[in-house]
Parts: sequence; C-alpha cells; structure tokens
Amino acid sequence: MEKKNDYEQSLKQHYQRPNLSTIISEALKAAGKQIKSHEDTAALDEFHIRGRDATRELALLAGLTPDDAVLDLGCGLGGPARRLAAEFGCRVTGLDVMPEYIEAADMLTQLVGLEANVTFRAANMLDMPFDTDSFDLVWSQHTFMNIEDKARLFTEIRRVLRPGGRLAFYEVLSGSETPIYYPVQWASDPSINFLLEEEELIEQITVAGFEQIHWQEMSAECAQWFQNVVERMGRRAKDAPPPVALNLVIGRTTAEKARNTARNLMENRIRVVYGVWRRS
Repeated sequence: MEKKNDYEQSLKQHYQRPNLSTIISEALKAAGKQIKSHEDTAALDEFHIRGRDATRELALLAGLTPDDAVLDLGCGLGGPARRLAAEFGCRVTGLDVMPEYIEAADMLTQLVGLEANVTFRAANMLDMPFDTDSFDLVWSQHTFMNIEDKARLFTEIRRVLRPGGRLAFYEVLSGSETPIYYPVQWASDPSINFLLEEEELIEQITVAGFEQIHWQEMSAECAQWFQNVVERMGRRAKDAPPPVALNLVIGRTTAEKARNTARNLMENRIRVVYGVWRRS
C-alpha cells in the first residue's frame, strides 16, 4: 500500500497543474488568440511527439470510421479526442487521472463546440468506470510508460473493447542504451518511468488476448521532430512572451525535458512506435 501511495504521489507531483483552466484562459486572452476550431489549440493540447501529424497518422492506421466509439486513455487536455471527432466523425470519450486536465479539456471542447461528440471522465485507466464491451477502439498516445502493471492495463482494455475491437497506440519504448536522461515529459525521475522493450510489450499485449495488425518504428521521425523543437527554442528571443503552447502544461522545465527527450532518441535510449491490435 505504501508503494502504491508513493507512486500515485509521484505521478501527481509530476503532472499536476493547479488552476490549469485559468492559466490557459489567461494565456489565450493575453495573446489575443480566438478559439474557434480544434486546430486553434493544437499547439497546447497535442501532448505527444509530432503532435497533430501523429494523431492523424495513427487514426488512418487504425481505420477509424464515423461509427466508432473511441476511448482515449490518458487524454490530457483532449486535443486528439477533439481532432478524431472533428476530422473522422466518431464519438470519443477521454479518460485521465488528473482532474485539472479533465476540467481544461471540458472547457476547450465547449469553446470549439464539440461537446456533443466528445466527453471526458477523471479516473484511473487500471479501473475504468465503463461497462464491458463499450468501445470499438481504445486509443493511447504516450501513456503506457507511466503504468507499471501493464498486464492489468491490457486486461482492462480488452474488457471495455467490443469483440473485434481495436487497440491503437503511439508509445515510447526503452532503447538499447541505458539509463535515460531525466527529466522527460512523462517522468521527473525513475519512480514513474515504466518503459518496456519491444519484445516485452508485444508479449504483454498478446497474452492479454490481442492480435497484431500493424507495427511501425517511428524513432527517426520523432528524433528529427524533437531536434527541430529544441532548435526553435534556442532561437527564441530572451524577452519574447511565452508561447501559448505545451509550456502551459509542462511548466518551467519544458525546454530541459525537450532537450533530454531529443538526446534520448538520438542515443537510442528510447524508441517510439505505432501499434494497432485487434481483440481476439
């Protein structure tokens, strides 16, 4: 019990952003930024490597259709959920353990008028508040790395998927070199970092009752993308106002985490893959 409490405390300390909705609202107002479409918030709510491009690519690989009921695990501020609903016509439910993220996700969804197709719940993905056979697709972008009990996670994912349903993910794996450099976007230290090697992850998903449809290495593209991010940060004038972007969510360590992630990718300390699986 003590270990579980320590883990949950470390996770919340890493991700917590008190008054996040207010911070975002004030930043948007100060920048004179009008929010009319899901595209207007992409810089701050696509909390994963390669942003909107990765979301669209994974959706196409997963064969997303307007008839699909989608569950977005670790939805954060809901950017991908809104994009899937707006561009693919599906219904999306977002799930995240951080209440302030859910509050901000609701606010942004109402601003762009997608609340009829996108809803959010604050809960733990290891104990989802959904009936068995509820979804056609379970979606995840950069969330598995914070989950230690992956066997339970994939069992729970299979439970909420309908027969023949799909699991689509864009995830970070451990590379051939160790250790990784901290802090990174998903962990300030090793206490909440639970990366698996490719073979381990594939075995866990297979044992849980899934069949592989697609697997694609994306590390080189991600390394180049992050290198571009770091270079842009380096070119910003010191007296420039802060951007209305992921720095609002990540905080003062944004640049340091970006540099570390770029280095981890370049040195093969981490890898990134697309995966699409079907419930067998």
